[in-house]
Amino acid sequence: MASGAVAGDLGPIAGNPLVEVPAGPFVFGRDDGPENESPRRLIEGQAFAINRTEITNRQYERFVAATGHRRAFYADHPLLGIADRPVVGVSWSDADAFCQHYGLVLPSEQQYERAARGTKGRVFPWGEAPPDKMRANAGSDVCCTGDDRDGYLMTAPADAFAAGASEEGALNLVGNVWEWTGDAYRPYEGTSVAGDERHRVLRGGAWNSDPNHLTTTYRLAYDPDFRFAANGGFRCVRSSP
Repeated sequence: MASGAVAGDLGPIAGNPLVEVPAGPFVFGRDDGPENESPRRLIEGQAFAINRTEITNRQYERFVAATGHRRAFYADHPLLGIADRPVVGVSWSDADAFCQHYGLVLPSEQQYERAARGTKGRVFPWGEAPPDKMRANAGSDVCCTGDDRDGYLMTAPADAFAAGASEEGALNLVGNVWEWTGDAYRPYEGTSVAGDERHRVLRGGAWNSDPNHLTTTYRLAYDPDFRFAANGGFRCVRSSP
C-alpha cells in the first residue's frame, strides 16, 4: 500500500476513505498527444480529497437501499456485479446522485488529472513506465477487448494493483473502469477542438482499453444518459472550502 493510501479523512462512504490532495501547482494537459489534450500548462490547484478507490458494487447497493435509486445495470452480472468490484452500468446522473447523497461531487477533469498525475505531470499515476500486469487492469494491445494477462478478464477488485498507486495513494486511476467526471466535454482554452455541452468526460481507461487509451490525459466524450457500459464507473471528491 502506498504511504498516502491511509487517509486522514475516512469520509462518508464506508470502506472507501478520502485521500487528501494538497493545494499547489500541477501540470495539466499535454502537447504530444491527441489535439484535445493540449495545451500543456501549469495550474495552481486547490486542495481536495478523492476516494481512494472506485465506488464498488457493495457501496452502490448501500446507496440504492438507502435512497430507492435504481440499481446499476450490471448489478446481477456474475463477474461485473461482484461486491468488491467497481460498479459499472451507471449513467452520469446515477453517479452524480450517489456522490451528492454523501455530500460529495464527481471530480472535475482538473481534479482527476492532479490526483492521477501528481505535481509533475506524470504520464501514469505511478510514473513514466508503461502499464504492466502489476500496475493496471488493462485490455489487449488492440482496442477494445479484455484479456486476463493481469489476472482479470473483466473488472478487478477496486483495491487491487497497489503497485499502480498515485502519488497520494489513490488506486486504479488508470485502468479497471473509465470514470465519470463532472465536466461537460469542451475544448481547452486556446484550442480549436470542437466541444459541446451535451457530452460528459470519462477519464482513465478500463479493463478492455488498449495502450492508447491508458494515460492520465486521455479524454473520452460520452453520452451522459447511457448506462449500459460494462466498463464505466466513478469515484467522488470533496473540495476544500
